[in-house]
This record gives sequence, structure tokens and C-alpha cells, in this order.
Amino acid sequence: MNTEVTGAGGVRIALRVEGRENARPIVFVHGWAQSAAAWSAQLADPALREQFRLVAMDLRGHGGSDVPSDGYDDPAQWAGDLAAVLDFAGPDAIVVGWSYGGLVIADYLREHGTARLGGIVLVGAITEIGRNREGGATGPIMRAALPAALSDDAEAAIPALVEFTRAQASPKVPGAYAQAMLGSSLSVPPAVRGALFRRDIGSGEVLAAVDKPTLVVHGSADGVVDPSAAEYSAGKIPGAVLRWFVEAGHLPFVEEPEDFNSVLRRFAGDAAE
Repeated sequence: MNTEVTGAGGVRIALRVEGRENARPIVFVHGWAQSAAAWSAQLADPALREQFRLVAMDLRGHGGSDVPSDGYDDPAQWAGDLAAVLDFAGPDAIVVGWSYGGLVIADYLREHGTARLGGIVLVGAITEIGRNREGGATGPIMRAALPAALSDDAEAAIPALVEFTRAQASPKVPGAYAQAMLGSSLSVPPAVRGALFRRDIGSGEVLAAVDKPTLVVHGSADGVVDPSAAEYSAGKIPGAVLRWFVEAGHLPFVEEPEDFNSVLRRFAGDAAE
């Protein structure tokens, strides 16, 4: 089912919803220049659909959501958007943030704390952004794509985004999925792609205050978000469990969907106890 909620400042946030209506919710937050479609292997998983309510959002400026002209550097805006999605999804949600989605979760925690959450899963995620921020450490694939991938000059941006996508697409990533990733990237306006990087914010104190079960998942061969970012988050969050997907890249939930979905099911089920 496709639906929408109203986020911060009246921005329309598009949602894709699967699974059991009254079951415990899992809310998925995608990464930079992508969409809810990134989670297609999770939204289609029969076991996840049977046990949970699955809600995947399109970030503002992405996918089917509205594209406001500003607010991308304001933690309160991101927090408000996710708060609206959590209102829709239901109480004690497990929030799953991939890549930039981890920073959106950190923004939510900064503004609202953990009271309404049942657990947190960070997947190949950053929780900070800015020069020398340990929780936002990037890898060679991301560094090679910048700044060209942010340009409004098509001759610069398109080849950079093609190479960025190609570099992430290990043999385990289906070709159709990789092409859809490229399409999602190209559909995000250049101004939005750039605005998401014009931030400088740390999250050490925010992470240290987390008091809900937390799982940090990262591919050991991630070239987009450096594995040290996972170690930073897991080290800051009390009791966090760090789960490596050995030899996986930035897309462990696509490269190894069965294993990832099994890990997610167990974590979400255990967090409910």
C-alpha cells in the first residue's frame, strides 16, 4: 500500500506499507539520493510481512515525497518528518536507518529521545556529518563521487552517479536493483543532493543517551561509509551489538537479504520481549 503523512513544515512524506496492520512496526529510513524502494527485499519478505508492520518512508526531497526548497540542514525538520511516520506506524517501532538514514535517526533522537522507540538498527550508517566527524567517516567510493555527484551540470553529475552506483554493485547486487538505484539518484534534484551534505553536526552525546536495544550492521567491505563509522556508533551506544557482514559492501540487506532479514526478525522479536 502506498500512502502519505504530513511531516515537518507541512511537507508531504510518501510511505510504502506492507505486513500486518496491527503488528509491531518496523520503520525503514533510506539513504542519500535513494527512496523507499531500496528496501524492496525486506518489504517483500514473507516472514517479515507475517510478523510485523513494515513502513518505508521517502525522505523529503526524495522519491514521492515533497521537495521543499530548504530545511535540509535543520535536524528539527528531519526529526519532525520521522516523528510523523512513527505516529502513523504505531508505538514501540523498530527504526532501521541505512547510510544517511542513520543521521536522520540521530536527528530524531536529538529532538525527541527514545521514549517512543522499541529499538534501533543502523545499517551501513552515518550518525554524524562534517569534516573529521568519526561517525560520518566516508569510504573511497563516496569520496570519489564528490563533488561531481552534487553538481547541477549533467555532464559532471551523471557520470559520477553512474560510477557511484556501479562501484556499489557487487556481483551479489541484482542488475535491475542497481539500475533502479541509479534512477533514484538521478530523480533527486541536484540542489537536494548537495543540501544533504551541507551540514556539520556531531552526535556523540545523543548516541550515549540511547537506552533502547540497538543493532549496528555493517559490511566489512563498505566503500561508501567507512566501517569505522559503525565502530564509532557501536562504541557510543550503551549495549549496542555490532554485526559484521563479512565481505559485504554498502548494501548488506541486498547482497545477503536472507541473512539480513533473519537478523532483523530476531532483533525485532527479541526487542519486543
